[in-house]
Amino acid sequence: MATHLNTGKHGERIAANFLVQKGYEIKATNYRFGKAEIDLIAQKDGVLVFVEVKTRRSSKFGLPEEAVHHRKQRALVKAANAFVYEHEIHSEIRFDIISVSINNHNISIHHIEDAFFPLCD
Repeated sequence: MATHLNTGKHGERIAANFLVQKGYEIKATNYRFGKAEIDLIAQKDGVLVFVEVKTRRSSKFGLPEEAVHHRKQRALVKAANAFVYEHEIHSEIRFDIISVSINNHNISIHHIEDAFFPLCD
């Protein structure tokens, strides 16, 4: 597997463990709808949370969360709609970003709740 893919998967595991420690229940990982993928789907206090995880080993290309651009957000919303429909979800939902920075053996996690809203174009 390519190094960047390993880094991404490692970041997703770190983010999932972080959420579990904060009282979230992981409902699904790597949910795919067409070409879109939702890294983590979690639930806490009756809210279903769709989580995009971005992991970087350096800040050379900016902060990890800056990579969740408008096009990526639209794809996440489309996949989330499919998940909600497929599982007949009737609870509140939100979209979070978890940014994981790994420098040597130091890990930094930044959880952005309500990172964006599913608006129409």
